[in-house]
Amino acid sequence: MILKRLQVDSFIGLVTNCYIVVDEKTKETMVIDPGGEVDKIIEMLNVLKIDNIKYIYLTHCHADHIGAVKELKEAKGGKILIHRIDKEGLYEPNISFTNWEQNSLIIDADSRVEEDDLIHLGNIEFKVIHTPGHTAGSSCLYCEKEKLLFSGDTLFKGTWGRTDLPTGNFENIIKSITNKLVTLPDDVIVYPGHGNSTRIKEEQPIYLSLRPRLL
Repeated sequence: MILKRLQVDSFIGLVTNCYIVVDEKTKETMVIDPGGEVDKIIEMLNVLKIDNIKYIYLTHCHADHIGAVKELKEAKGGKILIHRIDKEGLYEPNISFTNWEQNSLIIDADSRVEEDDLIHLGNIEFKVIHTPGHTAGSSCLYCEKEKLLFSGDTLFKGTWGRTDLPTGNFENIIKSITNKLVTLPDDVIVYPGHGNSTRIKEEQPIYLSLRPRLL
């Protein structure tokens, strides 16, 4: 597997981690959270000699994760995937924050994903994990074979995503992390939507200490 991380500037002023995942044998490719700077993303795809994308995966509907989707799809194709709940958020500027852009950003997902759906790039398999909390339809992608997790804005190094935005919920995000993410194997590498990567074993103590407070 080829994995590239690009830090892209979004039009709302946040730097977002955009990931490019390629199956080396088939060259099937997925771009995760193209939040901005479409030229930078296309340049990397060209370096990798990728003419067509198979999937554009959105971990949630916020503008800093979807800002380059339309232009990227026009240039490289790709089926846009997002969780069912946040698909609806794409049409609500007050949820997606696309109303911050001068020209309204209109995106329509090609397919909705659900908990435990499987996404394939050649022989690489990703499982969808629904992790409500940052948004109601936030989701993560877990690859058991490669021992990695794309966590969007649910789990960061040393903390969790903010829950004070529309459809966010603190109790839900803690439940998502404690029940679904930190139960993954210790050596799974976490690739978040912002900031540096981490490992599950490094994050577990934070949430184990929170459990008594939540009971």
